[in-house]
Amino acid sequence: MTRVALLWHMHQPYYEDLVTREHFLPWVRLHALKDYYGMAALLREFPGVRVTFNLVPSMLAQLEAFAEGRARDPYLDLSLKPTEDLSEPDVVFMLKNFFHAQRHRMIYVYPRYRELLEQRDRGRFSVADLRDLQVWHKLAWIDPFYLAGDARVRGLLDKQRHFSEDDKQVLRGVELELLNRVIPEYRDGIARGQIEVSTSPFYHPILPLLCDTDIYLRTHPESPMPRRRFHRPEDALEQLQRAAVYHERLFGRRPIGLWPSEGSVSDAMVPLAAQTGFQWMATDEEILAKSLGIRFARDVAGHLDQPERLYTAYRVNAGVNSGGAAVNCLFRDHALSDLIGFVYSGWEASAAAGDFVARLVEAGRRYRAKTGGEAVIPIILDGENAWEHFEGGGRPFLRALYGALQSHPELATVTMAQACEGQRQTIHGIFPGSWIDANFYIWIGHADDRRGWDQVAAARQMLDEHVGGDQTSREAAREEILIAEGSDWFWWYGDDHSSDHDAEFDDLFRRHLRNAYQLLGQPVPDDLFVSNITTAAPSDVVRPPIGWLAPRVDGRDSSYFEWLHAGVFEVQRTAGAMHQIDVAPAVIERVRFGFSPDTFCVRFDGPGAMDEQLQAGREVTLAFLRPEGVKITARLGSDNGCYVNHDLVGAAVGQALELVVPLSVLGVGPGGLLSFSVVVSERGPRGITAIERHPGVHPIDVQVPGPDFDATHWCA
Repeated sequence: MTRVALLWHMHQPYYEDLVTREHFLPWVRLHALKDYYGMAALLREFPGVRVTFNLVPSMLAQLEAFAEGRARDPYLDLSLKPTEDLSEPDVVFMLKNFFHAQRHRMIYVYPRYRELLEQRDRGRFSVADLRDLQVWHKLAWIDPFYLAGDARVRGLLDKQRHFSEDDKQVLRGVELELLNRVIPEYRDGIARGQIEVSTSPFYHPILPLLCDTDIYLRTHPESPMPRRRFHRPEDALEQLQRAAVYHERLFGRRPIGLWPSEGSVSDAMVPLAAQTGFQWMATDEEILAKSLGIRFARDVAGHLDQPERLYTAYRVNAGVNSGGAAVNCLFRDHALSDLIGFVYSGWEASAAAGDFVARLVEAGRRYRAKTGGEAVIPIILDGENAWEHFEGGGRPFLRALYGALQSHPELATVTMAQACEGQRQTIHGIFPGSWIDANFYIWIGHADDRRGWDQVAAARQMLDEHVGGDQTSREAAREEILIAEGSDWFWWYGDDHSSDHDAEFDDLFRRHLRNAYQLLGQPVPDDLFVSNITTAAPSDVVRPPIGWLAPRVDGRDSSYFEWLHAGVFEVQRTAGAMHQIDVAPAVIERVRFGFSPDTFCVRFDGPGAMDEQLQAGREVTLAFLRPEGVKITARLGSDNGCYVNHDLVGAAVGQALELVVPLSVLGVGPGGLLSFSVVVSERGPRGITAIERHPGVHPIDVQVPGPDFDATHWCA
């Protein structure tokens, strides 16, 4: 008998801003409607099938909040808002974001939803059209069980268009019902013995990198590294312990299985898993090959050349420095898992299931021919995203697969814990890597990744060094840092992965770290206000300087020509990151900048006189990222003149604010790079607070020109 160990991994990053309590993206809620309940409920039809679900705590915590009505996200708010009350920014947000669904399987199958998508390009939406969009944006994500058999949902599907406000409330009732059925359905599956629930570290961090970022040098010895080494095994342990405690609360028993985030393993994380009480973990076949010093190969039909190595359970002993700690381990069949994740969506359901089962049977027979024993074949993959590409949300395929597995005389499904029972082979030490290429390049190999690790390390050090303050604030700041340790922020950095929401992921990562500083009353590093993404073009347009400047520093327009050759950044006054905010009057509308042969010159203009802004208690700061840490701040002095925090900097304020900074102060010469942002702050009861920062995403970068600057830019 060949034992088949299926593990479906259910995961979402932590989208909530703990300060504002708003969830920035809707994917926990939408996948709960479409996948989390139905994937478990489907097993009731196949009582002989055993499956493991890996449920990540960062997803479950948000699911609980949405089920209890405590959580909100802008997508949810706009889906429920009376259509007649939608503002222009609301409509813009909806037309941009309410079609984020797989086109062929989730939009085109519904004529009205497809019609709305095609109508978007024409830009003409009536109130009735917008109300239909509010409904279809959510209706397309509803669980296939409900699409097929729930009278309320069938009524909406049959109606297709001209929905009412009451229809929106009916759909909201279905949504809350589904959200509240998820966790009880897994509890029932556990009680029936069909489901094992495993976990991952709480906020889904890469455990080996938490233990020591230098582990990356094992596979990439020549790679640049973050400036600050991150070495926090205590954080890795806490992420594991929190996950175990949380699962015990939800499911009534402590989990014994662990899917380390992204299948990432190392010798350093094994004793932490053992200490937390985990009896098994899992990762990828390439990790096994590198641990054993072998290579796996497959023939043209996809059959493995060494089935006796892969299709068995192992006992991983982390070595002499681990105190004898050991954990059972299974290694996923990469090729078979990827057939479900990336290939079978284009097949007819029964043909795909038949092909997969035939491969399992053949693999088991080849194993028996070599060993005389029973094969254990681990199939591990994402349990939610793939189904968007399958007909019927993947249910026809899963029904065909489960039915074939349940009835086949040579196959038996087992949980991962059951798969580890019996005889095991031993590995002394495990190769450090993840399920992608057996390394950690995705999460630390790109300059954007390394910048993120520097920021996490700096915040973590700040937390250690901060003395005083109330315990509640300290615990909240620590929570923000633990969230920022998650793998998902780094997944989207670099040029290897991208989505329509890269900017939101980047902003939320830096927001969590900014919150940590602010909760403890510490100054927020300037780089946390600047995007870490270098692979995308800046959204703000900056015109570079084209000639030397020689301004008269008097805060007035002394001459038409004095700033004529300056670079210019125009501040865009738009709504903020969320779908609608009140846009306050600007302090600064334009920044002009450039060079004399030995100074850096900057002028700030606003809708009103800049001296009035300083008289109102505001300050303007040039915050440099290059050279790092330099800040030039202008404010009103006791004599009502313009005061600057550096004696060598020339300054004047009137209608405009003008600053002239010697290059010697900045420590740069010709060819050097300046990178800066502009921060407007004001004094209040709680001290100095930043109220504007420009540009909003990327800093202004400018190269110090050489002596031939005018000649280079001369034109007739």
